Amino acid sequence: MSTPEYERFQAATIRRPDDVPPATPLSWHAERLTEHDNRLQNRSLREDFPYEIERGDLGDALAAIALRESMHRMIEAQRGSRIREAMEMGATWYELAAALDITPDEARTLLREWADGQHRLHRGDVERAADSPLGLTPERHAQVLTLTELGDNETVRAAVR
Repeated sequence: MSTPEYERFQAATIRRPDDVPPATPLSWHAERLTEHDNRLQNRSLREDFPYEIERGDLGDALAAIALRESMHRMIEAQRGSRIREAMEMGATWYELAAALDITPDEARTLLREWADGQHRLHRGDVERAADSPLGLTPERHAQVLTLTELGDNETVRAAVR
């Protein structure tokens, strides 16, 4: 892959999670993290290792930590929208809970908290007269919250019938 954004990301010094540009693909994170991790793992090889290797340094350690944190934040930020998508595509709360390794009620809470946050985002954008408000409109917020009312083994498709 060779796009200007990719090249800038590859050349950037990463020392804090915010050094990673917003919307950087998770696969780019993982690629950079693997490079830093490999160099750090090479530090444990014996000094007379027979092949040419790069050994990690403090910069690699800090970059690995910052990249992991950036990935964690990205994954957490997308969690609620992925739960909503799965429910709208026909998942049950039981299936979602199993995928998250939590209870169905905990999964409902995650969706509810995400929806409420997205609704606050929308209201804030509307209050600031943003050109294209982000988040969930009041109508869409209400629709998403109806998903939390489904039974543990009930699907959207079954509820619509």
